[in-house]
Amino acid sequence: MEQGNEKLAVIGAGSWGTALAIVLADNGHHVNIWCRNEEQKKEINEKHTNHKYLPDIILPESIIAHHSLHDAIDGVETVIIAVPTKAIRDIVKEISNLQTNPMTFVHVSKGIEPDTLLRISEMIEQEASKDILKDIVVLSGPSHAEEVSLRHPTTVTVSSKNMSAAEKIQDLFMNQHFRVYTNADIVGVEIGGALKNIIALAAGISDGLGYGDNAKAALITRGLAEISRLGTKMGANPLTFSGLAGIGDLIVTCTSVHSRNWRAGNMLGKGQKLEEVLENMGMVVEGVRTTKAAKQLAQKYECKMPITEILYSILFNGVNAKVGVEKLMARLKTNEMEDLVDILSEQMEQL
Repeated sequence: MEQGNEKLAVIGAGSWGTALAIVLADNGHHVNIWCRNEEQKKEINEKHTNHKYLPDIILPESIIAHHSLHDAIDGVETVIIAVPTKAIRDIVKEISNLQTNPMTFVHVSKGIEPDTLLRISEMIEQEASKDILKDIVVLSGPSHAEEVSLRHPTTVTVSSKNMSAAEKIQDLFMNQHFRVYTNADIVGVEIGGALKNIIALAAGISDGLGYGDNAKAALITRGLAEISRLGTKMGANPLTFSGLAGIGDLIVTCTSVHSRNWRAGNMLGKGQKLEEVLENMGMVVEGVRTTKAAKQLAQKYECKMPITEILYSILFNGVNAKVGVEKLMARLKTNEMEDLVDILSEQMEQL
């Protein structure tokens, strides 16, 4: 398809929603962006900035902000959902009440719902009216909003049960700065994007404790094994975790100061309490909520997830961060290849 002939809505004017609106506007599309408050709407429309979330970035004038969700989605066939996981259900339900035409939902958030243990695409599927739900596409990968908004080279992946829908979204977003791949494994793409936030929290704690690069490399490597182990049990293709939605996203989230999960973990490692950290961040730290869900998933699938277990004890049971990391390093010895054998065995059983 040619660029520039679609009217699109981005729901959520945080850093990531705004950065993606910039990509779409650069491609010539007509972009509505929905804001929670009038002040933010006024700033975007009059000053073409969103200073709280993307300081010093001038937004394309073709991005039009709305406070009314009805106005934001009017005449739109593709909606990009860029709100925190905990707000997904309410937003999709409200869109369903306002819309009558079939729509493609593109979600760009990364999380798992505690208790229900549902992925975001499954939450959307539950809440969207069957009359308006055309397709669900997930966009994920190593992509900090701060760098995307500066047009720095970025690669992501899109996935859907309907790959023609994924390919359409690929076309909408693709440009010389923002490269988009497709992947048919929607389970793996969503699980990789969600669970990497847990490992990033742990990596931040390790850095906050001053443990250096060796410890962080160990956490990233063993974290990938943990993600792959659970993801495979949930039906994902293990190869997905060696791609953008797996190791790619894990590396960038565990090593960058742009990562809010790493920053939150870093504060915890330096001795701050969780309540203080979340208050100081001023933005949602998805990894905290996802840690609860991942612990429940580990129990459900009888899956070993030692990093998740220790992080849960630090976040919710008051275990000292230093003590938690030391307990993790003192675990019983095992063979590094056991994880690979376990994953391959899972795959063979499914054949």
